[in-house]
Amino acid sequence: MTHTTPLRRSDDYTGPVPQLRLALNQIDSSVGDLAGNAESIVRWTRHSAEQGAHLVAFPEMALTGYPVEDLALRPSFVEASRSALRSLAVRLADEGFGELPVIVGYLDRCATAQPKYGQPAGAPQNAGAVLYGGEVVLNFAKHHLPNYGVFDEFRYFVPGDSMPVLRVHGVDVALAICEDLWQDGGRVPAARSAQAGLLVSINASPYERNKDDTRLELVRKRAQEAGCTTAYLAMIGGQDELVFDGDSIVVDKDGEVVARAPQFSEGCVVLDLDLPAASADAPAGVVDDGLRIDRVVLSEEPVVAAYEPELTGGYADRLDDDEEVYSALVVGLRAYVAKNGFKSVLIGLSGGIDSSLVAAIACDAVGAQNVYGVSMPSKYSSDHSKDDAAELARRTGLNYRTVAIEPMFDAYMGALGLSGLAEENLQSRLRGTLLMAISNQEGHIVLAPGNKSELAVGYSTLYGDSVGAYGPIKDVYKTSIFRLAEWRNRAARERGQTPPIPENSITKPPSAELRPGQVDTDSLPDYPVLDAILELYVDQDRGADEIVAAGYDRALVTKTLRMVDTAEYKRRQYPPGTKISAKGFGKDRRLPITNSWRESV
Repeated sequence: MTHTTPLRRSDDYTGPVPQLRLALNQIDSSVGDLAGNAESIVRWTRHSAEQGAHLVAFPEMALTGYPVEDLALRPSFVEASRSALRSLAVRLADEGFGELPVIVGYLDRCATAQPKYGQPAGAPQNAGAVLYGGEVVLNFAKHHLPNYGVFDEFRYFVPGDSMPVLRVHGVDVALAICEDLWQDGGRVPAARSAQAGLLVSINASPYERNKDDTRLELVRKRAQEAGCTTAYLAMIGGQDELVFDGDSIVVDKDGEVVARAPQFSEGCVVLDLDLPAASADAPAGVVDDGLRIDRVVLSEEPVVAAYEPELTGGYADRLDDDEEVYSALVVGLRAYVAKNGFKSVLIGLSGGIDSSLVAAIACDAVGAQNVYGVSMPSKYSSDHSKDDAAELARRTGLNYRTVAIEPMFDAYMGALGLSGLAEENLQSRLRGTLLMAISNQEGHIVLAPGNKSELAVGYSTLYGDSVGAYGPIKDVYKTSIFRLAEWRNRAARERGQTPPIPENSITKPPSAELRPGQVDTDSLPDYPVLDAILELYVDQDRGADEIVAAGYDRALVTKTLRMVDTAEYKRRQYPPGTKISAKGFGKDRRLPITNSWRESV
């Protein structure tokens, strides 16, 4: 990810000017793996040093992984993080990087905070530190704490009250952490008041659709407010339901983009910056929002040699919307499998669009050789569905077998004499039991194929198609499922590869095939209409009257909202899955299971 261009400075260069070669390391960290994360930081610091960097940065909580959630409330983990940070500082010096300042995010605690009701025990802090000369020469804590969506940082942390400024080669560098840029006030105006020449923000900003555009405009705005070049360094990878997409950005003081890193790609962006010299009478004391300037001077002398060649950081191509979402789903699944120590995944293949897309994602995430598909036909399974499942296996090269559930089904029916919905759901539960048996026997983790539309209205069977350790498309509406499948096939054709998903799986009417001639629209509205209503109700929290006013039939709205409200108990039992929207089912949307409130329609 290091980009170079020819030297732009003229050969008649005569003397030192304030300049810095900045290395932004967009890396993946694993929560709790202090040793592994430290090793990664050392490795990327070495790479940065080889590129001639003067200042090296790593993302928010890179040493501990993010988010640590209630681990922050364990004193043992906080102390382990603090100890690991000190050890990292010593190791960097021992490796020959003692004269290279390194900014690292980690978990700390506030030594001066007094215990009080409503404050997290032990006063933990989401913190950053500057490592230099084998020591921690500067540390600071996030000032603005997010408390919305998936964030619960008031539960875990106490805020910082300093304005950290690091002087490197005669340039004052202000430091911030993630939400410090997302919220007005605080460290951004304080950086201007402190007369900083560069603002570096370290972040672990989770991915959401269209967030890259929002993020760019945010950084441009904050750079102009701070009055200095601003670098926004982001994490990549996945943690449970969250995905981090990188997309680190550097803009100048006028908001013009200087460099932009790739999405969903680990690496180091190195770029050369000409920056204003630190003022001889730079302000001290308290500035905006009561922040106290905490200035550490490492080196006053400017860099004496011209850049040869000058590094510009580059501007990575943007992914289109469907490729971006698909990439997030692949990264999220890959991270969940790898970071939890698994090697392979197991999928029930019905020949339908959902399991087909999950299989394609899985093959891209962990390799087809590590994907195991099982066709589990019943007497209601159509020949084309069985053929489509086999065709998908042929196209992708995944491991495939067929295990018919009819003998098991007949045994249950003979014992219980079930009918109607109980008979239909029995088939799904037999498949779930079969998958878990294979999982136990062979060590694969089961992937649940449910999508957001089905989960929203409860169109799934508990302990049946909801069985699994992870739901890769849990936050994807059905209409988007079709679009992603079409994109994946189109991308394969453009690369000269075989499209992984059979065309029939995309074009045929969706059906659970639990009774003769069944299709989803027997029980649900057409998916474009259903998803539009769900987006308003689930994602935007619109009430029934507002949805009707948007042009939807009142009776249909009433029926749909009641299905959503009564399915909460099912969603609570569904496995985790990759979050791609601003409001996924889980921490984004927390409603009581026992709930008598219904929208008035």
